[in-house]
Amino acid sequence: MHFVEVILPLSLAKTFTYSISETEYHYIKKGMRLAVPFGKSKIYTALVIEVHQRKPVLYEAKEIHQILDERPIVTEIQIAHWQWISSYYMCAIGDVYRGAMPGALLLENETLISQKPDVFVDESQLSDDEYLIYQALQLQTSLKVQEIISILNKKNIFPVIQKLIDKNILVLQEEMQETYKPKLVRYVRLHSKYQSDQGLVELLETLKGANKQKEIVLSYFQLSATDKTRGETERSVAKPITVKKLVEAANSSSAIVKALIEKEIFEEYFIQHDRIDFSGKKGEKQLLLSEVQQNAFVEIKNSFAQKEVCLLHGVTSSGKTEIYIKLIEEYLATGKQVLYLLPEIALTTQLVGRLSAYFGNKVAVFHSKYNNNERIEVWNQVLQNSEKAQIVIGARSALFLPFSNLGFIIVDEEHEQTFKQVDPAPRYHARDAAIVLANFFRAKVLLGSATPSIETFFNAQSGKYGLVEITKRYGNVMMPDIELVDLKDKYFRKKMTGHFSDTLIDGIGAALLLGEQVILFQNRRGYSPLLECMRCGHVPQCQQCDVSLTYHKHKNQLRCHYCGYSIAKPTHCHSCSSIDLTTKGFGTEQIQQELLTLFPAHKIGRMDQDTTRGKFGFEKIIDSFKNKEVDILVGTQMLAKGLDFDNVSLVGIMNADNMLFHPDFRAFERSFQMMTQVSGRSGRSEKRGKVIIQTYNPNHNTIQQVTNNDYLAMYKEQLYDRQIYKYPPYFRIIKLTLKHREFEKLKEGAAWLYQVMSQNLNIPVLGPEEPAINRIRNEYIRTILIKIPQSSSVASTKKTIQKMLNSFDAVPQYRAIKVTVNVDFY
Repeated sequence: MHFVEVILPLSLAKTFTYSISETEYHYIKKGMRLAVPFGKSKIYTALVIEVHQRKPVLYEAKEIHQILDERPIVTEIQIAHWQWISSYYMCAIGDVYRGAMPGALLLENETLISQKPDVFVDESQLSDDEYLIYQALQLQTSLKVQEIISILNKKNIFPVIQKLIDKNILVLQEEMQETYKPKLVRYVRLHSKYQSDQGLVELLETLKGANKQKEIVLSYFQLSATDKTRGETERSVAKPITVKKLVEAANSSSAIVKALIEKEIFEEYFIQHDRIDFSGKKGEKQLLLSEVQQNAFVEIKNSFAQKEVCLLHGVTSSGKTEIYIKLIEEYLATGKQVLYLLPEIALTTQLVGRLSAYFGNKVAVFHSKYNNNERIEVWNQVLQNSEKAQIVIGARSALFLPFSNLGFIIVDEEHEQTFKQVDPAPRYHARDAAIVLANFFRAKVLLGSATPSIETFFNAQSGKYGLVEITKRYGNVMMPDIELVDLKDKYFRKKMTGHFSDTLIDGIGAALLLGEQVILFQNRRGYSPLLECMRCGHVPQCQQCDVSLTYHKHKNQLRCHYCGYSIAKPTHCHSCSSIDLTTKGFGTEQIQQELLTLFPAHKIGRMDQDTTRGKFGFEKIIDSFKNKEVDILVGTQMLAKGLDFDNVSLVGIMNADNMLFHPDFRAFERSFQMMTQVSGRSGRSEKRGKVIIQTYNPNHNTIQQVTNNDYLAMYKEQLYDRQIYKYPPYFRIIKLTLKHREFEKLKEGAAWLYQVMSQNLNIPVLGPEEPAINRIRNEYIRTILIKIPQSSSVASTKKTIQKMLNSFDAVPQYRAIKVTVNVDFY
């Protein structure tokens, strides 16, 4: 008897055994996908983790349906890493598998399958089975896997679907939601028959009477000539010329270009400006490090000789990226792969341009705004250790790619909370998981940040990690001048216009006069967080969550930022019918509106979750700001992370207190990081930048530490508090969240679980607590915090917790309560 052990993409902690024939036993390898039956009628894509001859004791092993791969598409190191994530973060191995694989590699019965629009299908090329599916899709728009099984009258349908997907005829429903079309840019070039000198004479003859057309052709020559002279030799290939650029240069219209295309003088062609293909030639310029950077570079290499992980603590705009590029060069020379992790998709946009200038087509990008096909392309390139994916840039999910020869991992802006996945499971922290992944490969990890997280800095101080510091900005540019504005005083003296103090308005005016750009930071999206009745004080609430609705003026609606519920803006109070309604608080949308009245002649952009929806949302906003099409950019925390704009001379923080008073043990640390990072966007070239921070608490320690750029003072103060109140880095925290629709049942269940835990664990257990927002999507919430001191064994404590959770699940009346475990809850 021969068996195979598999993981299923379901939230199940166990692996499952299926039976296979002897031939399959010799063919199947670890890391291949199989289609297997599960439950009564479902079929899932399972992943092989072992082939063996041990018969399962508790159940009769079913036979597999089909082998989906000819060779493994997941590596052994990946499987080992996933198993570590599953055990460390206390989640099911099925969750990790599901989270790690691109959706298109997990065919399931529920998947809807539809025909790709506008694709010519040669029916004679289809097999009988393929033709039957194709015919069925002519009659209805989409089919479920179950329906295809009944059409073909056989269970084994995945190979047929796979072939039709390969032939570009079918798409999975998930892909159909991808309506963001890549940006196609229209270019023109001279028709080949006019390329020679003889051809040019003919061309001018043809255009004798048509002056406007002649102007465009002459502009075309001018543009290609200026682009040529920038190249090295006269014979270098002319730079592609876009229709837009040509029309602008000739001060003409695109209709005339169209006429020239119809006359076959120009040929048009399109280039997709986004899918990461940098086939252009690499920049020839040699990267020269400044003396400070060179010293840091040498120190990092020395640190790597003794330690696996090194922290590069360099102030904002100290030129960390150049040091990364130099290190990447060295690792590529040894034939190793490099992984570059970033906290925000917005940052990949800028970085890809910078890296491709040095490494040409060796750069691949992997994150969630890429569609299925693009993600699978990158997956395969990494698996084959292809030239095109020597350097992978990505958000946290890039950690799951099938590396075979990883040599170096960079975690940039390592302090960012977005590296920690909150929902769904696996709730892993990309920085910590990257260090473990590097361990499997004996690779090195460089953590970079201007404001490192307290845990990382603690590890560096205690000698666990190497530490390299840069205290000066690149090119000796001065750190920005930070000015505090006391809002209490300004309101008292009536020197406020809306949410702007006179100091901030003057600062913005002065910067705009000099043709410089301004960034304003407000960490709330929407127009205002509350709509309140002035007569009875009623505030509209979400029906399904315990939160007030946020007012969005642009759509004239109230929205819940937790579940998406929305209603039109009411004209009168729902409670007392008064029409005296007013908004309280302010978000990015309101700041943008106020700016339009204060600076009507200037272009104001906004960057938050509402304006960056879609695959190219970030690119559009960042490009227009970089190209100086936008004078003032208002945004949320997306702005705070590592973006590099050289023309920004002023940064305004609208209200520094929002962040300070969060009910969270990291509130001061996060506020310091956020304000320092936002301030770091200012004055990144010769001129010294300015930062204006509006606050009601100018004497608050954290705000003073930001003003003095004193990271160490913040670190020491926070460390002192953390030790007293038993928080990281002295204690590990595991947070249990319990959810149920019935308040009483949840209360009872949470109390039971807390009782068992506090009796059996001789470490601090806090709870069961009602969080600030205690109901989301009609489910009530309770939380329990478990604090594990450095002296206790984390692994054995987790085992004990898991046993208790299993016994909680065995109590019939509590089985319906959902419990999620968040390890290293940050």
